Amino acid sequence: MLCACFSIIYIKTHSGAAFSIAITFGTIAYHFLMRLIVGLIISQIMKNKADYNKKWYQCRSWELKIYKKINIKKWKRVMPSYEPEYFNPRTHSWDEIAQAMCQAEIVHEIIVVLSFVPIVFSIWFGALLVFVITSVVAAAFDMVFVMMQRYNRSRIVKMI
Repeated sequence: MLCACFSIIYIKTHSGAAFSIAITFGTIAYHFLMRLIVGLIISQIMKNKADYNKKWYQCRSWELKIYKKINIKKWKRVMPSYEPEYFNPRTHSWDEIAQAMCQAEIVHEIIVVLSFVPIVFSIWFGALLVFVITSVVAAAFDMVFVMMQRYNRSRIVKMI
């Protein structure tokens, strides 16, 4: 909505500030909508069912070293969850929770890749550095959730 408003202002006034604000709100809207759409699509496809024993979902030894180095065990609890009820051991078995974690990981991995799509818009709008920086920051944000899922799931699978 704000992107459209500032786009109209730019078209009528040719204001550089309106142009920059329109691009900013457009990029923000892309990142929010893309996340929601990816989550909905993957949820419809996977339905929280996954084989957490597949190689893709296995935590590598080098990953565990990184997780220990960044002290993931201490800060993972403060990160938000889009649907915390999927990870509640009072209402779901550990097996179901591990499968939901696989789905969450896939969602965030796809989002990481799609976070770089806005860079293409620099062809038309310029400001390559701005698009690169916002894409890298957005991808890094979602990589945190990938790491959390992988770290937690490896512990849950051992428990199972």
